Amino acid sequence: MKVFQLLTTLSFGDAVSNDTLAINDLLKERGFETKIYMEHIDPRLANHPDVMSCGKMPKPKKDDIMLYHLSTGSNLNLLIRDVDCRKFIIYHNTTPPHFFAPYSGRSAQLCSNGINETKLINDIFEGGFCDSAHNRDMLWEYGYKCPLKVRPILIPFEDYMKRPDRDVMLEMGGSPKKNNHKVKNVLFVGRIAPNKKQEDLISMLYAYRQMYSDPIRLILVGNPGGMEKYDAKLKNYAQELGIDDVVFTGHISFPAILAYYRTADAFVSMSEHEGFCVPLVEAMQFDVPILAYASTAVPETLGDCGIVFDDKDPAYVAAQLHEVLHNEELRATMIEEQRERLKYFGYDNVSSMFIQQLEELTGIKAPNGSSADSQETKGKKIKKFF
Repeated sequence: MKVFQLLTTLSFGDAVSNDTLAINDLLKERGFETKIYMEHIDPRLANHPDVMSCGKMPKPKKDDIMLYHLSTGSNLNLLIRDVDCRKFIIYHNTTPPHFFAPYSGRSAQLCSNGINETKLINDIFEGGFCDSAHNRDMLWEYGYKCPLKVRPILIPFEDYMKRPDRDVMLEMGGSPKKNNHKVKNVLFVGRIAPNKKQEDLISMLYAYRQMYSDPIRLILVGNPGGMEKYDAKLKNYAQELGIDDVVFTGHISFPAILAYYRTADAFVSMSEHEGFCVPLVEAMQFDVPILAYASTAVPETLGDCGIVFDDKDPAYVAAQLHEVLHNEELRATMIEEQRERLKYFGYDNVSSMFIQQLEELTGIKAPNGSSADSQETKGKKIKKFF
């Protein structure tokens, strides 16, 4: 029996791809024979020993397991119906097309196709995994009747212990040993995309400047690839408002991302569509206090930590941000609560959760021991996500 992971695109650094790679490593660790197959691959991952194009995928046997990652429109979404093996969906959600329609007809069509195709194949899976209860509820809305398990994205946190980019650290006013900058750095991490609502962050910065005198900069870490029209609109908007302290990083290295997290004073999200939102967990990892708009899966991912708001008025959010930046007692409490929430997303906990759910859905025990037998979790109760 083999385990196939199949997805449309394996990219460098995005949440779906990172989850796929982490699951691959976990399955191999637990003794499964497994490979990853995709239509498109980032050249930086082309030499990965477990990664191959769909054209090289052998015909699965009936007792083989297919883990199908679904997040967008693709020919694979319909072709998978004819694959004769045991099939399980891993659902990462699809962004509603109306966000993209003003900026990219192709992206809007892909998202529309993704939603429609997700509905069309609602009867082919034995079961599934969802990054959040929000994503599970979407599949229920689309008519899925199979058992669906909720588990967080699998994040190898040791990656965040790597050395940050020294030049970025210094540019942002900090140092690798101590964050000692005077200008407050307000961070958002997420690709430049209309659903992320970076324009609302720029509006918040403008309001903050009108209300307070302390120096502050907004850092937008994200790749604008495919959303060049939206990226240009954001930059024009900042220019029209006379704001010169908005940093558009573009697509950057992982060490540079680490540096921006390490020099951040607050993480603010105005995003209106998230199936999970890994950057929220990353901010927890770096003890960066979080403020976030209560949309889709965001409140679920944050749990009882962070400041979650449902009023996007720029002045209101600016006032909340000012309090977080300058109230040391509040910051300490927020960081303590975020550290507690971060335990839910620990690698040992989530990996054990995934293996346990895989065993429950497939009836197959991991060759190298089930979740209950693993050294990391032996004698411990697995923390449930929701």
